[in-house]
Amino acid sequence: MVSAAVLIWISCRPLLRLMFCVLCGVAITKADIFPPVAAAGAGQILLNVTLPCLMFSKIVPAFTPQNINALGPLILIALLYEAIGMVLAFLTKQVFWVPHRFRYGILVAGGWGNVGDIPTAVVMSVTGAAPFQGSNDQNLAVAYISAFILVFMVTLFPFGGHRLVAWDFQGPDIEPEEVQEAMRSKRKALLRPFTLLWVRVCCPDSEHPKDNAEKIQHVQDRSLNYVSSMNDSITVVPSNGVVSAASSQPPTEYSYHHRQNIADRTQLHAKEDVSNTNKSDGVLLSTREVVEPERLPPPVQHSSSRNNLVNTTPARSHKIFPDVETVSRFLRALLTPASITIFSSFLIALVPKLKALFVEVPTVQMPTAPDGQPPLAFLLDAANFVGAASVPLGLICLGSSLARLNWPKKGEWAKLPLGAIGWIAMSKMVIIPILGVLICEGLTSVGLISRDDKVLRFVCIFLSCLPTATVHVLLTQVYSGTGSSEHLAPFLIPQYMLMFVSMPAITAYTINLLF
Repeated sequence: MVSAAVLIWISCRPLLRLMFCVLCGVAITKADIFPPVAAAGAGQILLNVTLPCLMFSKIVPAFTPQNINALGPLILIALLYEAIGMVLAFLTKQVFWVPHRFRYGILVAGGWGNVGDIPTAVVMSVTGAAPFQGSNDQNLAVAYISAFILVFMVTLFPFGGHRLVAWDFQGPDIEPEEVQEAMRSKRKALLRPFTLLWVRVCCPDSEHPKDNAEKIQHVQDRSLNYVSSMNDSITVVPSNGVVSAASSQPPTEYSYHHRQNIADRTQLHAKEDVSNTNKSDGVLLSTREVVEPERLPPPVQHSSSRNNLVNTTPARSHKIFPDVETVSRFLRALLTPASITIFSSFLIALVPKLKALFVEVPTVQMPTAPDGQPPLAFLLDAANFVGAASVPLGLICLGSSLARLNWPKKGEWAKLPLGAIGWIAMSKMVIIPILGVLICEGLTSVGLISRDDKVLRFVCIFLSCLPTATVHVLLTQVYSGTGSSEHLAPFLIPQYMLMFVSMPAITAYTINLLF
């Protein structure tokens, strides 16, 4: 049993090192000695050199035929965390209003966490010291994290998760006031059955329809006022994210149905617009292309006219099988340096004769180099040496990205969707970690996760507590066409602030649970 003082120090120590690297990135960016071009170059080095080397140097010695069965639970849990995050983000935008240009991006913010530099830095620090078993557990922990990184890359790029960000910038601009007004009508429609039930239960003696209608209207108005008090103006973006210009007149029965009809027609046109645009302009990004904006397709030009809601691009005929160009784009997005390295590392780790070329394998006789080491051990040493730069470089780039975010000014916070911002932060840093503990303990109880593999259990639980990935900033800047990420910044800032409370808490709880 670990004492409380030791738990607090073990859980806080990794964040001190993390904070130091992040603040270095913030400082050199604010001092204007780390411009965007340099940050893009550092991102290229990170994605194509240091991260693959780190994965190779940890996976090859750590994975064996005995523990490869952990790969299945790791992939399952990674997919569950993404799915839960997207569901919570979708529910958030059904309750709170979200800017029109962030109606799909909020799903990316909820689903894809920062699985690279932050968890690697913290997990390496925690597992490298007691009560874990030093370097062996450290290598194994990073190897387990590689499964989360692989799922992140495959789902965000080859399988098109990044397209959600692109969809935010298709179609005409919609003012926040119009979004709020349209969703007041939607919320009123959602509340109507409950208010009707409330009136029938509380006033069973009233038989006059007019009296009931007046009571329903009164209860609805009180309910709407109560919900609106949680945020200055809480509204919701519809699931397809496109709304019509609604009237600002009092919500009479006629105006309500009139607005609903307009919204339904507009949503139908918007679905056709998005469908046609996706078929004609859909592009798959690779991880390399994220940090090379000049290689991306030109950003979508959205019209300033609100009347031009329908894309005039003719729809292509539906194809059952993808064409050669689509398959080629998918493979290019899948076969990035990091993905290729992870796949090949697993192959080497599981084939004893290949693994014996890099590390000593007791069951395989392999000729040695003049220094008595395996013949290709020098390659593993080189990968370990270069990979050591991955974590600090990634954290510096993270600090640089945060420093370039446009922080809302003092008078601007009241105009922001504070309800959605707060609930996304709570979902990512509180709700999902709680669910992560329950999920991992449930899988352990049924035997899918080995109870004796404490490193696996720690990694699975810890990676439930991650803020939104900063790659979302790059995607937003590229697809917006203006290089800005004004709607994303307020959603990221609270998460990274709350991270310094939730991460030590989940670390301390998990260590106490395991030991």
